[in-house]
Amino acid sequence: MDWIGMIVQLVSGAVGGTVVGRTNMGKAIDPVLKLVVGAIGGIGGGQLAGMVVGGGAAVADGAAPGFDFASLITNVLAGGVGGGVLTGILGMLKGGSKE
Repeated sequence: MDWIGMIVQLVSGAVGGTVVGRTNMGKAIDPVLKLVVGAIGGIGGGQLAGMVVGGGAAVADGAAPGFDFASLITNVLAGGVGGGVLTGILGMLKGGSKE
């Protein structure tokens, strides 16, 4: 795995974790914990997507050498979903809302 893909997965996982953390089931989680759990989920989601997709599509004919747009989109989507799912699971385990 390249470093750029891992950074994209970390950031998109943190964003996904924060988005899910703002919902009712994630309000019981500390904001820093949302970011950390989301980033971990982003890496996990990106790794699972890489296994399923097979590392991304081949570089399209007019794309710059070494840049794979399909792989970037896969990393963003899988990282965001993975971060959101893991944060949601943690929110449910912690008891949902603080209200």
